[in-house]
Amino acid sequence: MQTDQETLLNAALAHVPFDGMNEAALMAGARDIGMSAALARVHFPQGGAGLAAAYHRRADAQLRDWLAATPPATPPEGRLRDRVAGAVWHRLTLVEPELVRAAAATLALPQNAPLGARLVWESADIIWTGLGDRSGDASWYSKRATLSAVISATVLFWLGDDSPGRADSRAFLDRRIDGVMRFETFKTRLRKLPGAAALGDMAFGWIRAPRNRDLPGKTTTR
Repeated sequence: MQTDQETLLNAALAHVPFDGMNEAALMAGARDIGMSAALARVHFPQGGAGLAAAYHRRADAQLRDWLAATPPATPPEGRLRDRVAGAVWHRLTLVEPELVRAAAATLALPQNAPLGARLVWESADIIWTGLGDRSGDASWYSKRATLSAVISATVLFWLGDDSPGRADSRAFLDRRIDGVMRFETFKTRLRKLPGAAALGDMAFGWIRAPRNRDLPGKTTTR
C-alpha cells in the first residue's frame, strides 16, 4: 500500500515533463490527489529538489532489491568489473530519461549541488555493498568516489545518446568501469610492494568507513 508521500510523488512526476522538477509540479500533483499545498510541503519541504531525491532513492531501493536477489552465481556473473557494469546499467533501466534530465537540472542548482553529489554517492554505495564489498578503511571511500564519477559521467552521456538501444552508452560505461578496475588492481599491487602496507597505515590507517555506511548528514525519504 502506497504512503501519502509516494502517492504525491507519482502524481507530481506526471507533471514534471511539462513543468520541470520544481514546486509547480509538486503543487500540481497535490491538486490532482486532493492534497493541500501545506501538507505537500510537509512531505517535500525541499520542493523540486525533494522530488528529485525521492525519485532517485526509489530507483536506488529497487536496485538494492535487485542486487539482493541476484547472487554472484547468476547474471551479472563473471568478473567483478562485469558485475559492477551490470549493476550500473540496470540502475539506468529503472528511470525515465526525461525525468532524470529534469532532476539533473534541479540538482545542478548551487543550493542543491551537495544533495546531488550525495545521491550519486548513495547509488555507488548500494552497488559496492550489494556486490559484497566489505572494506572498512580508505578503500571504502576510494571505491565509492571512483564509481560515483563513473555514474555521473555515464548518466550525462546516456541522456544525450540516441544510438539503437543506447549501445554507445553501454560501451562508454564499459570503458569507464575498466578504468575503475585498473585503479583497484593498481592499489592491490601497490600494497604488495615491500613497506607499502606500513607506509599506507601511517598515512591512511586512521581512516575508517562509517559504521552505519551513511555519509554524515545523510537524509532519507521514507
